[in-house]
Amino acid sequence: MTAPAAAAPESAPPHPGDPGPPALRHRIDRALADFVERESALLEDIDPDLSVVAAQLRRTTGTGKRLRAAFCYWGWRGAGRDDGEDIVRAAAALELVHAAACVHDDLIDRSALRHGRDTAHRSLADNRPGTGRALALLVGDLLISWSGQLFTECGLPAAYLNRARPLWATLARELVAGECLEVLRTRRRDALPPDPARSLQVIRYKTAKYTVEHPLQIGGLLAGAPPALLTAFSAYGVPLGEAFQLRDDLLGVYGTPETTGKSNLDDLTGARPTVLLALTLAAATGSERAELHAALDRPEPGAAELEYFRKLADATGARRGVEELIAARAARATAAVTAAHADRLLTTDAAEALHALAARCLTRTA
Repeated sequence: MTAPAAAAPESAPPHPGDPGPPALRHRIDRALADFVERESALLEDIDPDLSVVAAQLRRTTGTGKRLRAAFCYWGWRGAGRDDGEDIVRAAAALELVHAAACVHDDLIDRSALRHGRDTAHRSLADNRPGTGRALALLVGDLLISWSGQLFTECGLPAAYLNRARPLWATLARELVAGECLEVLRTRRRDALPPDPARSLQVIRYKTAKYTVEHPLQIGGLLAGAPPALLTAFSAYGVPLGEAFQLRDDLLGVYGTPETTGKSNLDDLTGARPTVLLALTLAAATGSERAELHAALDRPEPGAAELEYFRKLADATGARRGVEELIAARAARATAAVTAAHADRLLTTDAAEALHALAARCLTRTA
């Protein structure tokens, strides 16, 4: 039985950092909804028991900031190409990569909430006890497959797509590398030294490159951008992507679930090797470090452990240090766009959009 087509997502009020043609974010949502509805219905046609999986696929892909798609779109426009639904669909494919990464990341971290709702493995466990983690793993795998399918079906000429295919492989390899590095460096004293460089390496590959740099470059490659522009996209994308994740790490500890949509105990419970943790350990005294390690070793840290970490990160200057890292990377990203525009590598509307997207990444509260 084929499910009825999903209703078009309601257009959200324009965000001050949502640059682009009218309702670009809504168009990305629509492209995703159309594709996911079609594919989910085909899944349900196989057997009615799969309706619970199809429903989760729709939920998982129905929310998000759509930043990766926006960066891909502006990589295309920055190279001088015109607006069109084909590039919107190609850009939307990157949101399926992100959705898959979130499902798998939540599985690895055993996170309970994302966007204020149950994570995929929690939601699926409610529907069929004992199968939540297995079903969520398969949902994430299917989303990865869907990303390539939507990209190749976007409507752009095959010659354009072929220019970007090698970077898709790089994106996948580096994303998995970052995830693996985080797993290998979590809950290991020898993998949690007071050295932020190791933590920065994790976020560079786990988040920064596939959030900003690679989407921009994929859009640029689709458009036939010259090497100099692709280099400028890297000069902007890597520091901005790192700043984006550094901001996320601060929000993960100092934010509130009502605002961020996830537990502010996640990083502490998972003992994730964040830059904030590395800087805190580096500046703490021996007794403070021992007490922090004891908090990280608890199976279920609570409000008291979170408050201790917050106070220690403040007292040691670690929180301020992360803010300084964010500011330095924001300045580098801004300078890269300004220089690319001055050198006439980047169109004016794209330069303005990239500045606005940077502000959106860095001033967010969720």
